[in-house]
Amino acid sequence: MKKFLPLQAMLEVAIFAALAMLIDLLPGIKPIPSISISLAMVPIFIVAFRWGVKASFISGFIWGILQIVTGDAWILTPLQAFIEYFVAFSFIGFAGLMMGVVQNAVRSQNRPKLIISVLVGVLIGSIGRYFWHFIAGVVFFANYAEEAGQTPIYFSFVTNSITMTANFIGCAIVIILILMVRPTFLTMNKPVEANRKVS
Repeated sequence: MKKFLPLQAMLEVAIFAALAMLIDLLPGIKPIPSISISLAMVPIFIVAFRWGVKASFISGFIWGILQIVTGDAWILTPLQAFIEYFVAFSFIGFAGLMMGVVQNAVRSQNRPKLIISVLVGVLIGSIGRYFWHFIAGVVFFANYAEEAGQTPIYFSFVTNSITMTANFIGCAIVIILILMVRPTFLTMNKPVEANRKVS
């Protein structure tokens, strides 16, 4: 029977979710309460490129749970919390769609392809997350837009676009720097198996 995820993957899913939470607790850049810039998504992107969509979805989901458990979440209603911390954080895992391309680029030592595929993956994951923050902003934070004299759609789009763009650039740079130092880091996703030879 095929396992849901290998043990190594499950360990990394939990460890990198905790690491994302730890990074998120560090002081970030917050020009206004609606905009938060940090590198906390980097661990989830690493899981995505090492293990794919399923593992990174779970890792993002765990990070969302940790946000709530540690009291770091900004909760207005149960539905808003579900969207912004369970759904949005899980959707970072869509970066895992690029796992195969990233790992092939590493194995073939194709640096331009590696950089482009990492950028695309980080962009996919960033859009996946901030699409849901945009929806939540329109639905649940309309009063902040009204206070700023703007429509909820415009306010949510601008604030989430700024946050997404800054976080995308920061996370992409960090992951690319990691790969420049150790290109094989994202290909080490399978436990070493002993060679079996028939006598």
